Amino acid sequence: MTSQTYTILNPTGFHVRPIKDFVKKASEFPCKIFVTSKGKRVNGKSSLSMLTLGIAHNEEVLLETEGEREEEAQETLGKLLTEIHE
Repeated sequence: MTSQTYTILNPTGFHVRPIKDFVKKASEFPCKIFVTSKGKRVNGKSSLSMLTLGIAHNEEVLLETEGEREEEAQETLGKLLTEIHE
């Protein structure tokens, strides 16, 4: 299992569009993916679960990946968490 903390840099937080992109990319990996924010841990491959986190600008989230291609998933999805969307 790999885990790393990321800070959300997008000024509007991690809203519907970035979540859609994140979940789409996460679903391409065979490993388990979890995102934790404010003490709540959810499946990173579920848009609805991700939306319930209500991740705002400058909040920290923990990304955990476990299984096949976990390192690649961590790197790819970590970049998506810190991207700035317009």
